[in-house]
Amino acid sequence: MSFTELGLSAELLRAVSEQGYSEPTPVQRQAIPVIMEGRDVLAGAQTGTGKTAGFTLPLLHRLQGRKPTGKYRPVRALILTPTRELAAQVAESVETYGKFLPLKSLAVFGGVNINPQITKLHRGVDILIATPGRLLDHINQRTVDLSQVEVLVLDEADRMLDMGFIRDIRKIIAMLPAKGHEGRQNLLFSATFSEEIRQLASGLLHDPAHVEVARRNTTVETVSQVVHPVDRVRKRELLSWLIGKNNWRQVLVFTRTKHGADKLTQQLSQDGIRTTAIHGNKSQGARTKALADFKNGSVRVLVATDIAARGLDIDQLPHVVNFDLPNIPEDYVHRIGRTGRAGNEGEAVSLVCVDEHSFLRDIERLIKREIPKVVFDGFAPDPSIRPEPVFKQRQQRPARPGNGGNNGNRSDYKSQAKRGGHKPRSASGNGKPSGAKQGGRPHQGQRSAQQRSGM
Repeated sequence: MSFTELGLSAELLRAVSEQGYSEPTPVQRQAIPVIMEGRDVLAGAQTGTGKTAGFTLPLLHRLQGRKPTGKYRPVRALILTPTRELAAQVAESVETYGKFLPLKSLAVFGGVNINPQITKLHRGVDILIATPGRLLDHINQRTVDLSQVEVLVLDEADRMLDMGFIRDIRKIIAMLPAKGHEGRQNLLFSATFSEEIRQLASGLLHDPAHVEVARRNTTVETVSQVVHPVDRVRKRELLSWLIGKNNWRQVLVFTRTKHGADKLTQQLSQDGIRTTAIHGNKSQGARTKALADFKNGSVRVLVATDIAARGLDIDQLPHVVNFDLPNIPEDYVHRIGRTGRAGNEGEAVSLVCVDEHSFLRDIERLIKREIPKVVFDGFAPDPSIRPEPVFKQRQQRPARPGNGGNNGNRSDYKSQAKRGGHKPRSASGNGKPSGAKQGGRPHQGQRSAQQRSGM
């Protein structure tokens, strides 16, 4: 099937063709026709499946065919995302595919000055992409009118619930016009379906079409996975050696802490490898520049923490490295889903020290497969090194902002606190880089205070 067979307008087909796409992905083949029919949709899709175009293309098609009367441009489509990075990526997709349409779009999120957003909202916007906290800021200031929203999209709904936005989402939904087949259209996209997601969907969606293109917690088949056992103090050395030996030109590296990301960035730069970092302590401008430099090849390595990396959309990213294994196994699936996107091949490499063996076992149990182990000559782990003692706790993701808060969107988080949101619980993390002489790690199933504040 080609895009021309889906019934999209000529303007959209032209934009799709300019991006070099001719055949829709499975989620696009399933979602686009039913969205164009006006039906509500409940879609399960992992990252890298093309889900963003799966809802932006039919959304643009519908809005194009139902032009509002009068000079005023009301918000007709609202897309909610969990993080500002994802909001920016979705806004870019809307702009790319809608370049030949007379529709205006805007992304609003925290971490930046609200006044320019207010000015653009006053001028009129057809499609609004927003994080929940900043959108409620605008609602409270009466700078946005949602009374004429025709389409609501919840993107990465599971992440929004994980980050404690369920109350905000319900407040926003209550301010929208009536749902139903003849009223507002609702689209919910989620990689996983917890009981809370299902409850949200049952109250939001009217007779939804179901779109399912990836089983829960499955890793992308086009991603090859490998583990390299190594002592914790030699991880950085091994990473530099791998980058140089294999001539990797674009590598996304995950660390567990913001401090570890900065330390590794400094070390790799000293090794002569152009590296930058992205995490919650960076300003929005610095994060945007870091991502742009990585995409255009100005830097070879982007070091990121889990929260900051959510929503990153990098075409044909060939390599993802877990410098530190995540202590929540589901995060491993999301990390390596950054490569092998849209049918492209990718490689996921994990540098695992003796401290992380329990994390590795939990990951392999989750994905129901053993990841191959390859030890390099000169980097074999010292068998005399013992794991640092930890108190193994039950691994579970907090239901409130304890799990990363709001991705460092301080404006969103402050707004949430003012609205009665939970404050992050205090906790201690070791804060040491993985290459330190005595590298520690948080208790299993427990994130450090830095991680909760949004890395």
